[in-house]
Parts: sequence; C-alpha cells; structure tokens
Amino acid sequence: MSAEKILSDWKKKLFKPVYWLEGEEDYYIDKVINYAEHSILPESEAGFNLSVFYGKDANWSDVVNACMRYPMFAEKQVVLLKEAQQMKDIDKLENYIEHPLVSTIFVVSHKEKTISKVTKLGKLVKKNTELFLSEKIKDYKLVDWVTDYVKAQDFTMSQKGILLLVDHLGNDLNRIVNELEKITVNLGQRKTITEDDIEKYVGVSKEYNAFELQAAMSKKDLAKAIRIIQYFEGNPKAVPIQLVLPALYGYFSKLYIIFGMSDKSETAIKSFFYNNPYAAKEALATAKMYGYEEVERALLLLHEYNLKSVGVNDSGTSDGSLLKEMVVKIMG
Repeated sequence: MSAEKILSDWKKKLFKPVYWLEGEEDYYIDKVINYAEHSILPESEAGFNLSVFYGKDANWSDVVNACMRYPMFAEKQVVLLKEAQQMKDIDKLENYIEHPLVSTIFVVSHKEKTISKVTKLGKLVKKNTELFLSEKIKDYKLVDWVTDYVKAQDFTMSQKGILLLVDHLGNDLNRIVNELEKITVNLGQRKTITEDDIEKYVGVSKEYNAFELQAAMSKKDLAKAIRIIQYFEGNPKAVPIQLVLPALYGYFSKLYIIFGMSDKSETAIKSFFYNNPYAAKEALATAKMYGYEEVERALLLLHEYNLKSVGVNDSGTSDGSLLKEMVVKIMG
C-alpha cells in the first residue's frame, strides 16, 4: 500500500486497526504520521483519544495498554508509536498485532530499516497490518519528483534550477521539501522559482557549485574549474569538499559504466542522468573526450583525495589546495 492510498482512505474515514510504516525514506513516513497525529481526529476528540509514544522511551506494556483502551466519546482512538526502531522489546507487540482492537488505529513508524520478515513479529506485520515500505527515491527519478512536487504546489521552476537543487541536496526528500518551502514563502505573489531564488534562500551559488565544477571538468575547462574552486575556498561552509567529492565520484562512476555498455546511445544512458537527454548527450561527449583509461584514473584520484581530505596520507593541506591539485591531475 502506498502513502497516498493510506491518506486517501483516511480522508474517506476508512481505517484499519494497525498500520506499519517502515523503510529508509523518512519523507513519506513523516507525512503519514503527521496526518495521523493532526487530522484523523477532530481537535475536540484528540485530547482524550490520541496517544503518542517514542520508541526510545516507550515501554511496550504502556503502548499495548493504550491500544487496548476504548475511545472516550468517539468511535475511534489513535495510538502512534514513533521511532519504533529504537524500542526495546518491540517483539512484545506481537500479541496485540495478532489480536488488535477495531476501535483503535495503531500507527507504527519504523524508520531507517525494515523489520525482518522471518521473525514472528515480521510475519505478523506482513499478515495483520497495512504495511507501507518507504524506499529511497532513485536518483534518476529525482528531477521528475521535484517537478511534480513544485507543480502540485502551483509553482513552476526551470529545469536548470531543479538540477541545481537536486545536485546540491541529493535525494533527501524532507530536505528538498523544506528548502522549497523556505523559497516559496518568500516569493509573495510570484509563482516562478528562479535560480536566483535558490542562490538566495538555499545558499548555493548558481555559478559556483559542485554541478558547475562537474560541467567545467566534463569539458576540460581548467581555468573555469580553478575559478569555481577559488570560490569554494572563500565559502567553505557553502560548498564543503565532503559535498564536492561524492558528486564528482558519482559522475565519473556513471561515465565508467558507459564504457561497459553494449548500447551507448543517449536513450540507453539517459536514466543515469535524471532522464535528461541534454545531460546524457554531454556525458557521452565527456566519455569520448576522456577515454576509458582517463576516467578510470579520475576515479582512483577521487578516492585518493577523499582519503586525503580526512587526513589520510596528508599533513593538513587545505581543502581548496587539495581540490586544485586533484582537478589538475584529472584534467591534465
């Protein structure tokens, strides 16, 4: 069952006794839990019929006792168990999950990982609950996800702006949504999100960022790459080396994969690059310019300088100097 289906059912007042939300992507779990906490029950009923527990501090017996109570002056009560992955003796919930009370809506948030389905509890979760698995969104789907989200909020955003945001924030959906909300509340009546807005409110330069450094390196434009790195030196908190190196490693890893593919067409590799045909075309040109051996060498250098950035085989060279040295070697 999807998060959208759960929320759709709840809005129609269709409830199951137990919902188990698990997985690595917090965004959808938080969305469902937030609705359960604030929207299932009217405010007049929530004071008597809403119980919230946190796994780290919760005692299993208190949770079960809350679930076994009957609602007061209402048809349903809601019991939430947040951060259930931190709960001791979570297996003690087995008996209640096997025999839940129909007047209780019990919602469990089990983040970061999934519960083993070979255990008794895991088998009961699979059999007796509405199970929702929240998986991390694939990189190639991120641009479409952000595009759809922005459109759903009645805003528009350029493709370059979306790529800039995604490249800076990665696939952390909660962070993406938070940053977009920060932007939109400052737009007034305007409905278009620009690259200037991203630079102003998210704090990533539209000209000097990891994405633009990658673009400069893909064309072997050493002068531009050095200018961008000099900006990084002056703004270390805005663009830390720990953000730059993984982005470059990811890009060159994709180029490396291309060499092993029988079909090297733009269509075949497009999914590696957010389904962007222009980015796929540029990647093919970069792969041709560098060649197999130079791409392999770039990956080895990126690994070497990642170790140096955390002090391995390095006596304290500045991040900016490390980046310059690495880029010269890669593009040399």
